[in-house]
Amino acid sequence: MHEILPEFPFQHAVSLKPLLDYWENVLAPSDEHWAAQLAAIRPELENNPELREPLVDWSRPTPCGEVLRKLMNAVFPPAFWEYEAVGALEPLSLRPFFVSPEFERLMLDERGSFRGKIQLLGESFDRAKIARAYLLILHRLYGMPCGTDYPLTRVVPDPETGLDRYFRIETRFKFMEVKALGELPRLSPQDLERIAGNVTQPEHFREILPPELFAFYGFSVVRAVDVTESEVLSLLGRDLVDRDSVFSHMGFMRLQQRLRALFRVPELVASLAAIQGDQVLMLNKGCATKECCIFSESTHLPMREFEGSSFHRAVELDRAFRVPDILAYEPRTPADEDIYHHGIRSVIIAPLKFRDQLIGIFKIGAPTPGAFGHSAETLVNQIAPLFSMALKRSLDELDHRVGDVVKKKCTAVHASVEWRFKKAALAHLERHGHDSEAELEPIIFPDVYPLYGATDIRGSSDARIRAIQADLMEHLGLAAEIAQRAGTMQPLGILQELEHRLQGYREQTNLGLSSGDDFGVIRFLRQELEPIFPLLSEFGPAVGQAVDAYRAAVDPGLGTVYRCRKAFEESVSLFNERVSAYLDREEAAAQAIFPHYFDKHQTDGVDYIAYMGRSMLEEGEFNDLYVRNLRLWQIVVACGIAWHTEQLKPLMAVPLEATHLILVTHTPLSIRFRFEEKRFEVDGAYNIGHAIIRSRIDKATVKGARERLTQPGRIAIVYSRADEAQEMTRYLTFLQAQGLLLDDLESLDLDELPGVKGLKALRVGIDLESAALAERAQRFGLVVSPTRDHGHEHPVAAHG
Repeated sequence: MHEILPEFPFQHAVSLKPLLDYWENVLAPSDEHWAAQLAAIRPELENNPELREPLVDWSRPTPCGEVLRKLMNAVFPPAFWEYEAVGALEPLSLRPFFVSPEFERLMLDERGSFRGKIQLLGESFDRAKIARAYLLILHRLYGMPCGTDYPLTRVVPDPETGLDRYFRIETRFKFMEVKALGELPRLSPQDLERIAGNVTQPEHFREILPPELFAFYGFSVVRAVDVTESEVLSLLGRDLVDRDSVFSHMGFMRLQQRLRALFRVPELVASLAAIQGDQVLMLNKGCATKECCIFSESTHLPMREFEGSSFHRAVELDRAFRVPDILAYEPRTPADEDIYHHGIRSVIIAPLKFRDQLIGIFKIGAPTPGAFGHSAETLVNQIAPLFSMALKRSLDELDHRVGDVVKKKCTAVHASVEWRFKKAALAHLERHGHDSEAELEPIIFPDVYPLYGATDIRGSSDARIRAIQADLMEHLGLAAEIAQRAGTMQPLGILQELEHRLQGYREQTNLGLSSGDDFGVIRFLRQELEPIFPLLSEFGPAVGQAVDAYRAAVDPGLGTVYRCRKAFEESVSLFNERVSAYLDREEAAAQAIFPHYFDKHQTDGVDYIAYMGRSMLEEGEFNDLYVRNLRLWQIVVACGIAWHTEQLKPLMAVPLEATHLILVTHTPLSIRFRFEEKRFEVDGAYNIGHAIIRSRIDKATVKGARERLTQPGRIAIVYSRADEAQEMTRYLTFLQAQGLLLDDLESLDLDELPGVKGLKALRVGIDLESAALAERAQRFGLVVSPTRDHGHEHPVAAHG
């Protein structure tokens, strides 16, 4: 911690003696004009001998004021006296005693004290004064080559505009004497080394050079140089490093105040916009309400709204574009009119670019026509790159923060609704900052049309049970063989009892499996039989061979025979993989036509749900035509999936039959994102009926026929209203004419399901030999060809 020092511990006083010596020893001998000037004022100098002594109170009125002015002509040229901000100060202080009118206007208040505040890098002004005094002592009395100046900037409000102006205060010590009051202290090499290492820390000098041994007489000469432009540019650069300076209201208002000082326009209003694709995102403007912040009321506007405007002209010119008066600008577009309606007449607009890509627009405006001149246009071009870098960095950081919020709260989000989640994440960041526990606002899409479809594997549950049953029978057979051979070699009663139990498990498994039966069998084999394998193997080679066969057949990871189940599950996996790939390709094409939410799931088959509606669009127009198109698309896709799965049958270890189901409804509903489950679900009691129907129609049966609605090779379309049937019948008739469907359309009533009544269905056969379907598969890059996969030949999707 630094020692607390007195304000200025050295003896000091204003003295004109150094200036008089300069007149008498330098100016007068070298120039007749200065000699004549000195001769004219010499009588007054002789009548006022106190002028050669330290002036204890130089502020009191004296008859020598005119003499002082004449003497100062050698320091401050009269030609510049009225225009430059210059003056003379008490040694190493801030007390002026002779200043120019401009210095007084800019720097001094009505009491003659300095206005504004000092900017000094790294030190307080009081410490800097003392350090500078010691540097002068070392330089003048010890001949050490050390600098005596400090970078000092004073910020003062402009008397006319009230805006901050920045002045670099240049100080000269030509007319200052440094005196030792007594014998000059001697400095050892250690003292000099200590001083050199602590030049700016005056407390380290006090023991070596006590301040009471030195005095300063004369005055400092100061000149205030306007450095507002360079200082503000530097401050803007530092401010723009902070992301909040671009996006937060307070940060942007600080930037705007800097810009007002830079352009010297108190009424300047700044605004910033980002370009995202064909959209303009109005980020922030220097208005008086925080709703201008990006997090609160940022606005997306299509680029077409700016065509032909002054904004468009700035982008075309690829530089700052100045409009002295927006009312005189032609042709004036609605975007230009909007500038005027916000109280702006004079404006400068600059495109913001990053790596030659347009990323934003920067604008400054003022209510007075002609507020900005040509030099302001040049200045905007100079600062535009600063805003470009800040905007790019801030947008990248914001995207990252928004992405983190969305990822944490929602996991993966479908591209069609990503805009809504980002908007919620932005609002979340505004309200809660980095509070990870706070929840996002509810994300609800009202009045959307649901489109549901499913391709299931017929009898998959029974097929899986049969595969498990076959594997267990093989497993038990291998175990029984071990017990039988061991009993032959060693007729132990316990082995006969073990063989009896194995036979019982085989008979029970052969009759059928109940839930958990397979785990009971595996537990018995692991606990009762496998621990005695080492002992049984010693009974003879035949037993050892049976044990080896058992171990070879049992999967080491699962602890059971896994042959039939593996074949079945690989077939199911292949089925799902190929159906999902085909659906993804078809869905990508549909998404390109019109954006919609889409989600699919895989179990024993693939089902999907799509939602489409005006509320899911960030911008653009919605039309029912796109919903009807997607319903037709569902039927075509079901046909394609049916054809494709048919081609897979010969190449699967377990040929699987596929059924195809579509649920159609004309009634829009609302969906809500469930943050706990990370998915959308229908919202509200009124809409829940659709979710119930969707979960149960795969078990629907034809009324009076004791027959499942879904059948291999056929598409079942479930509906509840006559207009839904009429629409789907039109599509089916069209696809029959296209050669995708057979001419066997059925109209069916369905048995009641739990909680569901009044459902009907259309069912039609798919032409699995259709050349049109084969051609469509080729067009979408899904061509069946054999390839080896885990010992089986499987088809692959050849991507075009």
